[in-house]
Amino acid sequence: MIVYEYPFNERIRTLLRLEDLYEKFKFFVQQEHPMQHHVALATIFDMLEVAGRADLKSDLLQELERQKQSLLAYRSNPAVAAEALDAILAELDQVSSALGAAQGKTGQNVRDNEWLMSIRGRTIIPGGACEFDLPSYYAWQKRPFDQRHADIMGWFGPLAPLCDALALVLRLLRDSGRPTKMIAASGSYQQMLQGKIYHMLRLGLDESLGAIPEISANKYMLWVRFTTQGGDLKPKSLEEDVPFELTLCNF
Repeated sequence: MIVYEYPFNERIRTLLRLEDLYEKFKFFVQQEHPMQHHVALATIFDMLEVAGRADLKSDLLQELERQKQSLLAYRSNPAVAAEALDAILAELDQVSSALGAAQGKTGQNVRDNEWLMSIRGRTIIPGGACEFDLPSYYAWQKRPFDQRHADIMGWFGPLAPLCDALALVLRLLRDSGRPTKMIAASGSYQQMLQGKIYHMLRLGLDESLGAIPEISANKYMLWVRFTTQGGDLKPKSLEEDVPFELTLCNF
């Protein structure tokens, strides 16, 4: 099963982009080769670029508090598992406290590091981080894995509370929806949303179908057109019925 996600607003789009970068960072920072650590460092720069476009910290703190208050209302419901509810409330408190304790602008420690900023300035140039451009960076890349890993994790550290918060918010959002089995007749599906506000769409497909969804949506209508790839990998319209799972998520 392949799951495609589509954000309904810019705030969720930003969170999904940061989540994608965070997943890449976690993979590359654990690898041993200096080139892979270069990608991990470049990913931190990308995260700063995305996170700097909005006041994410305050938005996430507000959302975490809103989720906490919403869940507290279930304490008196006997149908709700008390242990599971207490666990998620404790996680909300922990993540919110860590994010609230983070000082200054997100990633300011990296921005204040002149050496890192010199690397960032060169990495936006194709091939700009060669040893003759940045000999000190080249020397750092030759250090043992443990030293490089510790340095990168130290630079990333102040970003960790933000990443933990967005991961929790997105998890709660994904858990809010229920999948429904649908059929796209002749490769096309439309649904009127009647002005109801959703934050994310999740679409699950059997990988063996070879179908690729192209999604567009607003608060009034959802439209999915399925395509497939030929030998040249260029998407082509799929004219057959396509079964899929649709999940509409909102807080």
